[in-house]
Amino acid sequence: MYPYQLQYTPRRQESLAAGRIHPTVPEPDLKDVLHALLFVADAPLSLQTLCEATGAPAEAVEAALHALQEELAARGAVQLVALAGGYQLATKPEYAFYIARLLNPPQKRLSRAALETLAIIAYEQPVTQAQIDALRGVDSSHTVRQLLARGLIQELGRKDAPGKPALYGVTPQFLHYFGLNSLEELPERPEGE
Repeated sequence: MYPYQLQYTPRRQESLAAGRIHPTVPEPDLKDVLHALLFVADAPLSLQTLCEATGAPAEAVEAALHALQEELAARGAVQLVALAGGYQLATKPEYAFYIARLLNPPQKRLSRAALETLAIIAYEQPVTQAQIDALRGVDSSHTVRQLLARGLIQELGRKDAPGKPALYGVTPQFLHYFGLNSLEELPERPEGE
């Protein structure tokens, strides 16, 4: 054991207990705190979540995020991206080949039916199963169940109509899967559809 141990106590909370001042470590820079939070997060973190976690105002967090984004863009294999209404650390595209080789992900591609159904839900939401079936011209119940199980769509509520059918919409996981920040980034609908 060392003759004394350093104890991390932020400057704002210095302890003067028993007349002794514990050695303190300076508070980390906000940019570094954000980097650490984003590093451990398994999903995009919203600006509000980052503000709550750091106790810093939104303007300061946004400025620190911008500085972190520039710093990461200039070096290394990791970048800061705006995704699904939040921020997340991700590897740069030029490293995708090596990461895919390491992880060797199973092919979980969406079927044509699933893509058609997702497109209808994304553009028409909230939408019922019957509306999806009418637009596709076939029964889509199996596809809707698969998309629900994969977390790409969710039940938004019930329609005020006979039978109270479920209304479906896309989830943040849909945005993440397709690399979108919001639904406004969807391509424009083709004419006549």
